[in-house]
Amino acid sequence: MLTACGGPTVAPSAPASGPPAELASKALPLPGATGPVSLDYLAYEAGRSRVWVPVGTNGTVAVLDTASLAFARVEGFETAEREVRGKKRTMGPSSATDGGAFVYVGNRATSEVCPVDVATLKAGACVKLAVPIDGVAYVASTKEVWVTTPRDKSLQVLDASKPGVLAAKAVVKLDGEPEGYAVDEAHGLFFTNLEDKGGTLAIDVAKRAVVATWSAGCGSDGPRGLAFDAAHGYLVVACTDHVQVLDAGHGGAPLGKLDTGAGVDNLDFHAGKRLLYAAAGKAARLTVARLDDKGGLTVVATAKTSEGARNAVVDAAGKAYVADSAGARVLVVDAP
Repeated sequence: MLTACGGPTVAPSAPASGPPAELASKALPLPGATGPVSLDYLAYEAGRSRVWVPVGTNGTVAVLDTASLAFARVEGFETAEREVRGKKRTMGPSSATDGGAFVYVGNRATSEVCPVDVATLKAGACVKLAVPIDGVAYVASTKEVWVTTPRDKSLQVLDASKPGVLAAKAVVKLDGEPEGYAVDEAHGLFFTNLEDKGGTLAIDVAKRAVVATWSAGCGSDGPRGLAFDAAHGYLVVACTDHVQVLDAGHGGAPLGKLDTGAGVDNLDFHAGKRLLYAAAGKAARLTVARLDDKGGLTVVATAKTSEGARNAVVDAAGKAYVADSAGARVLVVDAP
């Protein structure tokens, strides 16, 4: 069982055995797009080894085959112009999550979540929510799609038990604005952060109730993305310029911590290689670090990216794919 945070024991990061490798990368222009474009969450589709890149500006999802590095496109998503921090931006599809036979795409312009058949790349009937949406995450154990809705300070739960059909199921009210997500399928837990208040939440998927709240010490800028190590029960929290490992099985005790440079948002973790991937947009750098059995982090490789490039996802081979909004590109970084 999870308990409130207390009695932490810090495990320092292990010293590196040698200097980190500098990884090569290749830039792939997004089809039909000219920078800057609106890019946010990417998703890796394990079954067909493809990376899904929602492109809000032109209402498409670019689907990258990791073997051929060729793009296919899912088109027809609605877009809308909105003002954000005094600037007008065109919004559209912005998030995706792998649900096996379907990838579920969230659209900020319409507050819809749409199932896309991975075999045909055809979108099915979308579900429209009454509140603005952010991220989407598939929970395999319950066949649900959980949607972060920060303006409403809630999580919206969609039923995905019928193939290609989504239906509203439940709402989980929170005390703040959810940001980021990770799932512990074995223990039936959904993790998210409260960006406005700080704090990382563990939520019982079946009861749809918060069972623990921890602090990663992210400061006033708040926590962002999350990655989960199922083998050890370690939860990695992205702060804006570093990552913090929490022991989810032992009261959220803080373990390893690693500086990444400024501009970190979402994270990804390769369980087989035990590698964490953090792309820092302001620092224009991707950091790849090994997560050890005690929760320590050791940098094994870095790569130069570009200003604003963030939200890396990793494929089965360990290659990283980084969203470059300014250049309307995906940066493909070699595996360590």
